[in-house]
Amino acid sequence: MCKIGDIGCALDGSESMRKSLSRSSPLYTAAFLFICLSIAAAAGQNTAPGANPMPATNPAPARNPSQASEPPAAAAPVDSNSFKVGPADVLNVRVWHEQEFSGAVSVHPDGKITLPLVGDLAVGGMTPTQIEQVVAQALTKYVVKPLVTVTVQEVLSKKYYLDGEVAHSGEYPLVAPTTVLEAISKAGGLRDFANEKKIYILRGEKRILFNYKDVINGRRMDQNIALESGDHIIVP
Repeated sequence: MCKIGDIGCALDGSESMRKSLSRSSPLYTAAFLFICLSIAAAAGQNTAPGANPMPATNPAPARNPSQASEPPAAAAPVDSNSFKVGPADVLNVRVWHEQEFSGAVSVHPDGKITLPLVGDLAVGGMTPTQIEQVVAQALTKYVVKPLVTVTVQEVLSKKYYLDGEVAHSGEYPLVAPTTVLEAISKAGGLRDFANEKKIYILRGEKRILFNYKDVINGRRMDQNIALESGDHIIVP
């Protein structure tokens, strides 16, 4: 708001105006109004709606577009030199500088995979290292000295099952060599009322006994066999 005292100070500050103007003259009134309007306009600019009196903060850093994309799926923890690929397994094929030949492929029920231009390749029963050689050989028609990497992205061809008095029963992928005791540990161990002496493994038509109490006490360790794909561990 414009104050009389402020205007008076503005007028009294000039010796020439004090001599030429009197408070009752028209010129004094015009000068009074002009200064009042000037002060009001300046005040309005400083307090305009939406004005932020606080200093501007640094803007948030721009997000890297690569951060918005999904990370690549991690490979399953298999030994590329010993794990044998089977139907339904998902392989990650990477060809250096050749994106059209790179990507995830599933193994068909007949043990083959399909690559662009190349067509079907039989890989069932091979290790990832062996498959790299097969794919590289097939690509020589289209790529000069192809560099191929094959990893197992997901194991679906080999699995075992745990049923009965365990913490987490169900289906488990057989990614690496696994003993009966290791399988029980992965399932969270036995429940309170499990019969530790009457556990058995169903393998086809075979019924293999497993005495949990003996094994954890270091006796009859031959019972702690390595599981095979399709085994069912029954905990009564």
